[in-house]
Amino acid sequence: MMRVGTAGWANPSDEKVNREPGLTHLQRYAQLFNSVEINSSFYRLHRRETYERWAASTGSDFRFSVKIPKAISHDAALRCSSVILDEFVEGVRGLGSKLAVLLLQLAPQAECEPRVARRFFRELKSRIEVPIVCEPRHPSWASSSVERLFREFQISWVSADPVRVLHAHAPIGDIQYYRLHGSPRVYWSSYADADLRDLSERMTSERRRVAQEWCIFDNTAAGAAWLNARLLNTYLCVAANRARRATGTQRFVVS
Repeated sequence: MMRVGTAGWANPSDEKVNREPGLTHLQRYAQLFNSVEINSSFYRLHRRETYERWAASTGSDFRFSVKIPKAISHDAALRCSSVILDEFVEGVRGLGSKLAVLLLQLAPQAECEPRVARRFFRELKSRIEVPIVCEPRHPSWASSSVERLFREFQISWVSADPVRVLHAHAPIGDIQYYRLHGSPRVYWSSYADADLRDLSERMTSERRRVAQEWCIFDNTAAGAAWLNARLLNTYLCVAANRARRATGTQRFVVS
């Protein structure tokens, strides 16, 4: 399954004219995309009822990725109490079957401490069975010991742009997760058409080896994320249908 979306679902200003009266930002967003990354969860815990309302606002095929709170990933550096972990998990359960991924983004200064990370992953996995993707941003995470740790817990490495940590890890887990922050100006710049075409070809070629492919655009400051995500969906359809014509299989459509 290919999932393309943005970090958050706030409608850009030029989308207001396309939103039907009475529709929320999320409902309009879900008409165009099949997935979203919840970023507000990074800054505060949400109640289960809030997650339930968001789930109810989307179609049956829509899926959510939820960013783990900074109180856990940054403030506590993964040494969080069971209380906050329980509260976070209880909240995200409100998404039900629409919860597809948990995103762990680590602070740039957060060095790898394998024992701490192992304990955290074990505690989180014991509470909820949801795939985890991780975006480390300190060079110490680019090691063979981290690769073994990620394989032990089936943690997938986020392919981020700009790249903060170079690593040679083989693909781990069953998720390929792209997280694109904008280039050259992070959060603001739009990606060139040629870059999106190349990405669509890469994602199409990777489909056979992973169960889920995600591409989240975080260049939301000026609305570029929506434009990039919609164009990538178009290129994915073109690339996948070309591949399917070559093999004689059915047409591929990305919502």
